Amino acid sequence: MKKKIILYSLFIVVLVGVYLLALTDIKGYFKVELPRLGYVQPFSFIDQDGDSVTSKDVNHKVYVAEYFFTTCTGICPKMNANMALVYNKFKDSADFAIISHTSMPETDSIPLLKAYEEKMIGNNTNNPARWYFVTGDKANLYKMARESYLVDDPNNNSENIDDSFIHTQFFSLVDQQGRVRGIYDGLKKDEIQLLEKDIAKLLKKE
Repeated sequence: MKKKIILYSLFIVVLVGVYLLALTDIKGYFKVELPRLGYVQPFSFIDQDGDSVTSKDVNHKVYVAEYFFTTCTGICPKMNANMALVYNKFKDSADFAIISHTSMPETDSIPLLKAYEEKMIGNNTNNPARWYFVTGDKANLYKMARESYLVDDPNNNSENIDDSFIHTQFFSLVDQQGRVRGIYDGLKKDEIQLLEKDIAKLLKKE
């Protein structure tokens, strides 16, 4: 009888230990931080209002970077429809921004970028969050995509810039310290949902 009580007590102790260990693992799982994939280099471009947009404008902000062009009829409309969902979710946060870089600065003029902004967000331009549609020197735009935002192969920098073209569906998430924390497929709903969760994590952490 005494032996059974001892064995039963040991069983209870082991069971409680396993439960506590599992609980610790679960708590640890939710505390796992996003990876740090790299740092964004300083930049300076021109937005849809003709204003300069630099890395200082998104300093201490969480932002998403992407590449598109206004005349794209392929992946861009779906990408930016999904990006609009992200914008609308965080449009009330002054600590959030989106930077959409043109892949075709030779044709995407400031008026075209302004018209594209109006198509995306209508009259919501007074929201605290900012959605920049930027243009600039093609070599600088593409270097940012490859070396900072990691949405294109860096080896493509060796190509003649006039023959180079970026057409990618990937979004890059940048934190308040200018670090890339994730790459997401802008065509997939589950990836967009994950992006929104990760944005919320970073905003809450700040």
